[in-house]
Amino acid sequence: METISWNDFEKVELRAGTIMEVRDFPEARKPAYQLRVDFGDLGKKWSSAQITKHYTKEELIGRQILGVVNFPEKQIANFMSQFLVTGLADENGDIVLTTVERPVPNGSKLI
Repeated sequence: METISWNDFEKVELRAGTIMEVRDFPEARKPAYQLRVDFGDLGKKWSSAQITKHYTKEELIGRQILGVVNFPEKQIANFMSQFLVTGLADENGDIVLTTVERPVPNGSKLI
């Protein structure tokens, strides 16, 4: 594991946001959803996430997650991802979302 400086960590904009909309993403190579997330003053942003093993579209609406919002946009198939959804792999390699324990204002920065 490479050690980073505190200044490096401070550059990462990990922000809380609420999932507002979820769409199927059939063009993705691996099963995924497209997520529209409200990051408060930072606006609403789209991303994709390979989270179909653990979550239905319906149960994702209203869930507060953590995303990295200061990466450049990235094209995934025919879709432009505007932030990185964060999560952890379970024992099978399926992604479990990083969430907050209690509601915080959308756009709150992980500190």
